[in-house]
Amino acid sequence: MSYKIKQLSIQGDGIAAGLDAPLYIPFALPDELVEGEINGNRIPKPRILEPSSDRVKAPCAHFKTCGGCSMQHASDAFLADWKTDVVRNALAAHDLSADFRPIITSPAQSRRRATFAAQRTKKGVLIGFHGRASNTVVAIPSCKLLHPDLMVTMPALEALTKIGASRKAGISIAVTQSAAGADVSVQDAKEADGPMMVDLGALVEQFKLSRLSWNGEVVAMRAAPVQTFDGTPVSPPVGAFLQATLAGQVALTQTVLEAVGGAKRIVDLFAGCGTFSLPLAKHAQVLAVEGDAPLLDALDAAWRNGDGLKTLETHKRDLFRNPMLKEDLKKVEAVVLDPPRAGAKAQCEALAEADIPRIVFVSCNPVTFARDAKILVNAGYTIDWVQVVDQFRWSAHVELVALLSKG
Repeated sequence: MSYKIKQLSIQGDGIAAGLDAPLYIPFALPDELVEGEINGNRIPKPRILEPSSDRVKAPCAHFKTCGGCSMQHASDAFLADWKTDVVRNALAAHDLSADFRPIITSPAQSRRRATFAAQRTKKGVLIGFHGRASNTVVAIPSCKLLHPDLMVTMPALEALTKIGASRKAGISIAVTQSAAGADVSVQDAKEADGPMMVDLGALVEQFKLSRLSWNGEVVAMRAAPVQTFDGTPVSPPVGAFLQATLAGQVALTQTVLEAVGGAKRIVDLFAGCGTFSLPLAKHAQVLAVEGDAPLLDALDAAWRNGDGLKTLETHKRDLFRNPMLKEDLKKVEAVVLDPPRAGAKAQCEALAEADIPRIVFVSCNPVTFARDAKILVNAGYTIDWVQVVDQFRWSAHVELVALLSKG
């Protein structure tokens, strides 16, 4: 039996038309005719009978087997429109609308952080990403997503896998590009004894890694890994959040700086280690609020060593359990809000009472963004515009910046 695709789900799967219950078809596009064997509520391996004009040949040779990308079968123009519509539809579900700026998309081969699966085999080691809905590791020597600086770390990752993995269990290796060399964190590895520590230290020097963490502990550091936020260097702690691409970071930062306007007193909520706080501090007094002390320590150290920055204070606070209230935000002219995927419902309820002239909302989840924006709109705010940023190219992931103003 064949099925016509009526639309895509928020995860990017096709949804068959004319059925009582949703039937999801990965790698399908709207208006395509497909067939295949149903497994539960999915057709895992569809055959495309009538392709869409938006279907393209995947640019990466690994696309059919690797689980790293899910949308390489769609044209760039289609993905740009679809990701914008994901945000637009999320707002519409709450009876909200906004003006949308043209989407900003990160280029290919620009992802600067990734977590690889690694395992020992009879022939040596295997490093890559898991296959789709599988524990099988797929090697990705021709990956079109990752920055070349990550790809050249493969010999180092192979050496680490030989030391840290067993034949029975694989390990995961998170790699982040930094100015001082790759910042590498290995998890689920063998416990490091004395001789292994010596070997790991030697590998850090041999492959010019900046830092190596082993099961959550730093075991060797040749040079502090450095990221730069609008010209200010920062050395983040192990596992710190970092925007996926430099182009995405720049797009988000420039949009946030524009959105705060001429505000001179700004509060940055969920500030991390300073992605927005440090650029904002070039022009305004900033209070950076974050629940993770090591992130704030890195931010404070960067500010103290930075050039030309205005006053920047840090404040440790769990904004989910203890949001900033009206009395905490007196004389504040703008708030930057960048919560995790769960959103910031409690904080937005508090902001609704605070009458801040400008709220700049950065989000990685259109669904929770729309939910929280509704709280602010009900309190008298207007969504002036939305800027969608696609730094997770060829995936269903969407990020955005929105300006909400009042008065």
